[in-house]
Amino acid sequence: MLSSSGFRALMALAVAVLAALASYLLNGDAQAALLVAVAGIAAVLIAASGSEEPASPAPAATPVRDEPPVAEAMEAIAEPVLVIAANRVLSANHAARALLGQHIIGEDVRLAIRHPAAAERLLNPTEVTPGASIHLVGLGTRDQRWEMRVRDVGRQRIVHLIDRTGSYTAERMRVDFVANASHELRTPLAALLGYVETLRDDPDTEPAMRDRFLRIMFDEARRMQRLIDDLISLSRIEADKYRKPEQSIDLNALVEEVRVELAGGGSPRIADLVMDVSEVPEIRGDRVQLSQLLHNVIGNAMKYGRDSTPVTVKLKPGNDGMVQLSVQDEGEGIPPEHIPRLTERFYRVDSGRSRSLGGTGLGLAIVKHVVERHRGRLDIASTVGKGTTVTILLPARQG
Repeated sequence: MLSSSGFRALMALAVAVLAALASYLLNGDAQAALLVAVAGIAAVLIAASGSEEPASPAPAATPVRDEPPVAEAMEAIAEPVLVIAANRVLSANHAARALLGQHIIGEDVRLAIRHPAAAERLLNPTEVTPGASIHLVGLGTRDQRWEMRVRDVGRQRIVHLIDRTGSYTAERMRVDFVANASHELRTPLAALLGYVETLRDDPDTEPAMRDRFLRIMFDEARRMQRLIDDLISLSRIEADKYRKPEQSIDLNALVEEVRVELAGGGSPRIADLVMDVSEVPEIRGDRVQLSQLLHNVIGNAMKYGRDSTPVTVKLKPGNDGMVQLSVQDEGEGIPPEHIPRLTERFYRVDSGRSRSLGGTGLGLAIVKHVVERHRGRLDIASTVGKGTTVTILLPARQG
């Protein structure tokens, strides 16, 4: 469609042509008529070029915003995050609502985060270094530990809560482990040093007394050796924790091999060992670790079961493609409050009795880690006065 200026230029051209035609008809001079036509067309073109409407500038391109909305960005964060202003909660992501409650939006921050240290930090922001963190104990559950960071963004503040429970627990376990290991080594070492000093200071010690001292020193040295061996074994098992075993293991043959080894050790309780073994499919496993598992579980039952009572070892196919191994003794049993902690390093129900029987306190910790590496399950059931049953389920080899 023509614009208004284009239409006017077209009309002017028509008028110029008509004027030239009239001049020719009136004067009969073709050259004069042509001159009039050319002059008129030139005038029209000049006028049209000067009167064209200026082209409207192209609209500026609207910048594309790639930033997601704030609410969506907060929800993408797995840890609790809150936005507060004027000491009230403006928004909170799902993790924060799950921890503090769905009702916290719009609440006073002191009611939303019910912790004295958090309230003091949020109500007195100028008294601390910007971005400095504080630690909150008991927020959520009694044993949970959180690190709280606060950042000012204009008139609002962002509160970020980081769960430090796992790292705190790991650090506490490390400290306890070092302390317990040091204690377990210090006790026999002190005994060794004491007897060495006695024999050195009294070279005329009676032969019977000397032999008794040497026997005790030998026992204490063997105790330290067992402890160090167990510590090395536990360290190796933990190092291989995420490496799936690839050997094909015949558990029937391995159980019989362990029975023969225990019989060769001269234990007086080997006659109490009752084997109830059925044919089971092979499993994928680590032969050395599984042998150690069997030695620990059967050895514990023989140590803590009452004399002349059976220690029953059962091996049979389990449900859901599993192989079930159980070891049952008829001992004093274990009170229920101790059972959850039996697989902790150095945990003992009766420390004195365990040491007198040669225990290091690491046997069931090793069993637990071997079972975990083999993607199995461990269950310990006990009745005081009747005995204890340790049940292990290991996945059968597929294909």
